[in-house]
Amino acid sequence: MSGGDQLFALQRRERIMDEIREHGSVSVSDVATRLGVSELTIRRDINALAQQGLVTRVHGGATLRSSIEPGLAPGLAGHDPTVTKYTIGMVVPSLDYYWPPIVNGARAQALQLRARLMLRASTYDVRDNRKQVEALLNTPGMHGLIVAADQSGDEGLEMLRWLDSLPVPVVLAERRIRSAAGVHRLESVVTDHATGAAEAVRHLHASGHERIGLLTQSEYPTGRYVRRGWSSAIKSLGLPTDGVQLNGMRFDAPGREREMDDVLDRCEKTGTTALIVLPDPQALALEQHCLDRGIRVPQDLALVAYDDDVARYGDPAITAVRPPKQFVGREAVNLLIARLEGGASRPAHRVKLSAELHVRDSSQRLATESTPMPEEATV
Repeated sequence: MSGGDQLFALQRRERIMDEIREHGSVSVSDVATRLGVSELTIRRDINALAQQGLVTRVHGGATLRSSIEPGLAPGLAGHDPTVTKYTIGMVVPSLDYYWPPIVNGARAQALQLRARLMLRASTYDVRDNRKQVEALLNTPGMHGLIVAADQSGDEGLEMLRWLDSLPVPVVLAERRIRSAAGVHRLESVVTDHATGAAEAVRHLHASGHERIGLLTQSEYPTGRYVRRGWSSAIKSLGLPTDGVQLNGMRFDAPGREREMDDVLDRCEKTGTTALIVLPDPQALALEQHCLDRGIRVPQDLALVAYDDDVARYGDPAITAVRPPKQFVGREAVNLLIARLEGGASRPAHRVKLSAELHVRDSSQRLATESTPMPEEATV
């Protein structure tokens, strides 16, 4: 490699590190597009950075290295004991799918604010949530916690009250504070899922759809807010309320073809021409099944996914509502450190962030058959 090539490689890797420090992670395809080089070149750069212990390679990109990775020196994890100001614990119910961007956002913001982030994975079980929180509380020098605890039922209310009583400040991430808990010190940052779902309904209505259905996977905590936003928008627009509705669908389980056939048959019987689907892997599976059955997307059935993790891989690419996951993690760290620096007199903040609708081909208004094609497109 010539001296000039070495310089260019160094500049690219510095850009990659800047992106990772700011966002917590990078995508190979995104960086390659921005820098105008091949994805193979960026993969080589990431491999070189990983060999230096600066990043962790993940599928499709790289993330900040975690302080819990084997053999990782504190300084390489963004944690230097001589400059670190705060130690923050974080408990999330999963380390795949929805939560990695939230964790990456929190880690990136913690690094910028001279905080050490200690991560623990839990489940959607209240008792396991409490066990992981207690483990972090027993860590010497713990200043505060970010928690995504299950809040369902009486156990969930008791969990909120317990978190409110802890000797360190607590911020809930993507979890709302139930008024029945009667807590006052807890803070929270959540996505406004109801407004995101309502925006999807309005987009589909503007594309000419009247009967707009909703499919949700039952165990998703965001499902109730998506249903609330969908219902509110349907009523405010004066649309029919008999579109297909299904809570608890699983298009990734045995018998899924039969379940998807049932949904499509119900769409035909009710005149439902558009569906909002949470989460987007289920939307992707449904789209593929539509193609297998000869149902055209969006001509016969328009689709909008909720989450936007894999929706862009559809054929056609699926329109999706994207929660601001990295910003949820960042804002959780901001809230926690602001409380630590502002003291008990600072009022509790409960922040709601907007989701974004990313319009793609699966829901686009199509030209009617009577609309002539441009001459240059005629064959």
